[in-house]
Amino acid sequence: MHTGHIGHIGHEEVFHPWGTVTPAFWGVRHEAVPPERSVARIPQVLRGRLTEIAATAAAGRLQDAAWTAYQLDAEVTGEYGPEHLNTVHIREIRAHLAYLANDHATSLGWYLHTARLRATIQGPGHPDTEEATRRVYSLWRTVPDADAPALGAELLGTVTDIHGPESAVARRTRKRLRALTAAREARSIT
Repeated sequence: MHTGHIGHIGHEEVFHPWGTVTPAFWGVRHEAVPPERSVARIPQVLRGRLTEIAATAAAGRLQDAAWTAYQLDAEVTGEYGPEHLNTVHIREIRAHLAYLANDHATSLGWYLHTARLRATIQGPGHPDTEEATRRVYSLWRTVPDADAPALGAELLGTVTDIHGPESAVARRTRKRLRALTAAREARSIT
């Protein structure tokens, strides 16, 4: 499965927020998934609708894609409930659509929400949960410095709740927040 890994910034891995969902994405075969990862069984009808949303977004119609994702979220939540992986999948799509629209606060909010859901559903140590928190951390690193401190505080609270205050992602978040604060103070002195 494509994890969205794109390389490194300094010594830290960087992940795309969720990646672009294409028909090829859903065609990933079970053998390609490492044994410790679970393969979520997404109903065919949901897979098709998610692919349609991705195609709409790829055609440059982000508002239409976001509206369709909102409607699908309501349907999926109504059918499966708020704490189900199908609900997580559509909400990750909503996060990605917000990212594509450069709405950093909304995107980060959705990704934090889905990381919490994954921790509740799959457990904090599950590889999917760990990947979700790495993804949201990487997204936060791409946010403009002016928005990053407030969003970083939200991120820090979530990753601390999920993984603990001494987890690698919590330590990295605190370190980046300190660097942002120092940079802002240095700019205000000059």
